[in-house]
Amino acid sequence: MADMISVLRLSLPLGLWLASFSAVYGLHGLLCSSRWAAPPIALSERALLIGATLAAIALQALCLLILRSPRWREPDPRLRNIGLALATVALLATAWTMLPVVAFSSCL
Repeated sequence: MADMISVLRLSLPLGLWLASFSAVYGLHGLLCSSRWAAPPIALSERALLIGATLAAIALQALCLLILRSPRWREPDPRLRNIGLALATVALLATAWTMLPVVAFSSCL
């Protein structure tokens, strides 16, 4: 059981990144769809994209804080360092991959 919790600690940050990446880019595709609205993204729709991006970044930061807390900390120091490194990479990846949607999104 302890091994499965260690695997969860290692895989959770990157799994959250994958889910948030898919959700934000899927939302962008939905907002650009002709069934949703006219192709130029309106200010309220851009605010929705920014909110989803900020929520994804906050979720990754929360995951990093949880993995650092004494209650959820990995007992093995090597796995703890790897988990924290993966959580940091996932936080940076979330900010980096969401930046184009927020800054340069347009429907062509």
